[in-house]
Amino acid sequence: MKNNIGDIPTHLVGDSKMMLSKTGLLLRKLSFDELPQIFNIIKGDMVFVGPRPALYNQYDLIELRTEKGIHKLKPGVTGWAQVNGRDELSIPEKVNFENHYLHHKSFLLDFKIILITVVQIFIPKGVSH
Repeated sequence: MKNNIGDIPTHLVGDSKMMLSKTGLLLRKLSFDELPQIFNIIKGDMVFVGPRPALYNQYDLIELRTEKGIHKLKPGVTGWAQVNGRDELSIPEKVNFENHYLHHKSFLLDFKIILITVVQIFIPKGVSH
């Protein structure tokens, strides 16, 4: 990130290239910016598969997640919404995918999400930032 950008929810970001340095663009494209979250997994604050953590100022997302009980799940590095559209999804669509995950959570679904995530790292689609 460039200096003095601030915290902006992903769905409100216009041209992300103006916000990221050349190195940041490469790290983001390859999803290397997600690696520090491994420390959060080790600490027990996150899991590999679950809804992506919301920014404190994503009020619409937080409200919909709370209504559907999704806020009770630990946040994850990847999730059902991420492998089904990532940044291309609207907030209600994202919450619908997360709600599906909440009600169908299983080892097999987690395994499927991890496999799709690995494929998407090498063939990125749906990443706008």
